Amino acid sequence: MTRNRTRRPTAGPVAPLLALLLVVVCAACTGGGTRGTDEGGGGGGGGTAAGSAAPGDVTGHIVVASGRDVTGKNGIRQQLIDAWNLREQRRNSGFRARLVELSGSADEQRSQLLGALQSRSAAYDVVNLDVTWVPEFATADLIEPLPRNLVDADIIPSVAGTAWWDGEVYAVPFNSDVGLLYYRRDHLKRAGVERPDLGDDLTWNGLRGLVEALDAQTAPDTYEKGWTTQLAAYEGRTVNAVEAFASAVPDLELVDEKGRYTGDVDELTDGIAELRRRTETAYTLQDAHSSDEDASLSDFAEGRTAFLRHWPSEYRTLYRTFSEDQLGVAPLPGRAVLGGQNLAVTGVSQRKGKAAELIRFLTGKESERCLLEAGFAATRTSAYEDSGDGERCTAVGPGPSASPTGEGADPVPRDAGGRPAYARDTLLPALQKAVHRPRTPLYGAFTQTFTTRLGPLHGDGVPSDEDLAEQLDKALRKALPH
Repeated sequence: MTRNRTRRPTAGPVAPLLALLLVVVCAACTGGGTRGTDEGGGGGGGGTAAGSAAPGDVTGHIVVASGRDVTGKNGIRQQLIDAWNLREQRRNSGFRARLVELSGSADEQRSQLLGALQSRSAAYDVVNLDVTWVPEFATADLIEPLPRNLVDADIIPSVAGTAWWDGEVYAVPFNSDVGLLYYRRDHLKRAGVERPDLGDDLTWNGLRGLVEALDAQTAPDTYEKGWTTQLAAYEGRTVNAVEAFASAVPDLELVDEKGRYTGDVDELTDGIAELRRRTETAYTLQDAHSSDEDASLSDFAEGRTAFLRHWPSEYRTLYRTFSEDQLGVAPLPGRAVLGGQNLAVTGVSQRKGKAAELIRFLTGKESERCLLEAGFAATRTSAYEDSGDGERCTAVGPGPSASPTGEGADPVPRDAGGRPAYARDTLLPALQKAVHRPRTPLYGAFTQTFTTRLGPLHGDGVPSDEDLAEQLDKALRKALPH
């Protein structure tokens, strides 16, 4: 989702074994592992070739601007940058990379980046953009076209789609995100639910049925309401609405490939009706209507609900509170929204060639496996697969008893390959089926309109679905070209 998100801080730094990581990721440093591409970097796209510094590159620090790493201080992103720096030091190349973490919410970070790049007041070479920002930054010429072979066949197709705008690759997927359903397995068992381990065939009607079964069989003080999510007046409300709209109207396209509004009142009416059903007071915690990511996570962790819609990065957080017998995770019923961040080279960079090389390293096979083991949703299919070609992140992986973020005993259930146990069978299919939020250079106007106009759905004097749809349609036609 990124997405306009706030995050619960994580404690403790990662203790990287950088020398070992350097050996393991050497192939990724030069783009090793791409499928069917020219490793020299041309690939038929715009921009400088990835894999070496361009003739005009100025030696010095490649500054990477990003939001906070959810794996903690000195987290996996910093570890990967440190590994790249060690390689460059040994080569005596004259280049180093430096990570700058931006403060504030995602909206505040977007404003900081826009202001810095438009005014040329900050020497950012690489920016880590929310997937919804790529069209805006590309249209404003704030980021550079990149070689097309940086987005190869190994990247999950739905995720790869976030890299493109107007026929060019402008940003390479770094870490992804998708809505998931966390649930209390122990509550389902106590209520005698026949299948307490939920699968990918769960529907929203099925979820409502589970809540009703829990309400009938569970002690009244066990929890307050069946489920919670993020419905406060920010990006979380837009995400939940897009998921409902896409589930109600599977072929819904609110904008075309140019970012022009293409919706109509009938489609919006169906979407609003679905969102209303999902948020009925009989099933939904009342506080969900004012909750963001942190608040909804706390409500679930405190036992106020049995089901929670949230992101993959909270898998590790929740397993610090719950055991495997208590906690389960499944794909979100219906359609789930794709989130994540992509790396782009800025138009103001004086090191465009070397910056593209850094991006190739940070988004390569070994790096993506490291990101997955540390708690991010990886962007490459290979990160989720078993293989014998050295792609496991042995240097910063958890080991038998250590957390990948250096926080003591690792609470995360893991498979034999060291990945989070849910990664291959739950997370990967969810990413493959995920839907995009509207891709438009005016995404800020879109989400502001969506968030504002859907507010009355959760207040007093609620208008009918048809009336609300007409108001939303009119507002979107005013906010976006059509």
